[in-house]
Amino acid sequence: MKEYFRPIFQIDTARPSTALELAGGWGWFTDVEVLSRSAAPRIVPARDMDVTALDALTAPRAPVAGLTMNRPRVMGILNTTPDSFSDGGKHASVAAARAGALSMAAADILDVGGESTRPGAAFVSEEEEIARTAPAIEAIRAAGVSQVISIDTRKAAVAAAALEAGATLVNDVSGFTFDAGLAPLCAERGAPVCVMHAQGDPATMQKDPQYDNVLLDVYDFLDDQITKLVRAGVQRSQIIADPGIGFGKTLDHNLTLLARLSLFHGLGVPILLGASRKRFIGTIGKAEAAGDRMPGSLAVALAALKHGTQIVRVHDVPETVQAIALWRASVAGCVHG
Repeated sequence: MKEYFRPIFQIDTARPSTALELAGGWGWFTDVEVLSRSAAPRIVPARDMDVTALDALTAPRAPVAGLTMNRPRVMGILNTTPDSFSDGGKHASVAAARAGALSMAAADILDVGGESTRPGAAFVSEEEEIARTAPAIEAIRAAGVSQVISIDTRKAAVAAAALEAGATLVNDVSGFTFDAGLAPLCAERGAPVCVMHAQGDPATMQKDPQYDNVLLDVYDFLDDQITKLVRAGVQRSQIIADPGIGFGKTLDHNLTLLARLSLFHGLGVPILLGASRKRFIGTIGKAEAAGDRMPGSLAVALAALKHGTQIVRVHDVPETVQAIALWRASVAGCVHG
């Protein structure tokens, strides 16, 4: 029977001597929740865990694309698409993309995408996606933007063009299942990657998604894909994992993942959460328009930090950066530099 270990993350200033630091980050844990597919969850002391499993939780995460993972990082969303669910058309021109990047100066990473992945979105050709993203990335770099730039794509040709234009990181919503050439390209270029879970493609993913156990199914998928990426030559220290909130998941699936998000630290890589302005936030927060979901998006981002999540992917960059600064100061009792 395979067991999964979820650290019960703590950030209290009163820290017992038995506490273990989680992933070299800003919190600690003394106990873990043991999960399996055939038994009820149980709580055990962390120090009773298998050494290998415990090391995966406690080992500090290496810097990714030069960014240390010992504090929360913010990835700003910059879609150059005409039809993304929240910002479609806002950054569709090169000039608008450049202005959008400059407005997100507080972000650690800018995630540039040229193919909408909203539910029901149509496929975009490589040529069109490259035309939307590569010139925008070149213009952003020419404007003096020094942040890490991520290319949000599932296609090797698009990633190659983006890396040539100045991108650093490849963020694949298909979890490296769509294009067999993408993982070898990233390995050859030494590009860090983010592997995300999705059930189905954007056109069909929200048509009655089903799981045996959404939490453990997503974990196993990510674990398998990380192993495949390493075999393809991608350095494990340069892999980020994203459980894929809203990608082939119902509201209940999303909430199940969010409630036990710290489980994914067991993968031994940084965690990214992309929940900004998504439908479930509108449903729970009674905000029909995506642009009205900023308060709910902030709430979910801060909840993710309470699980030790290293990166949050957001539309509202200045507001999120401010919220994180106040959250960290409030829970620590001091201002962080």
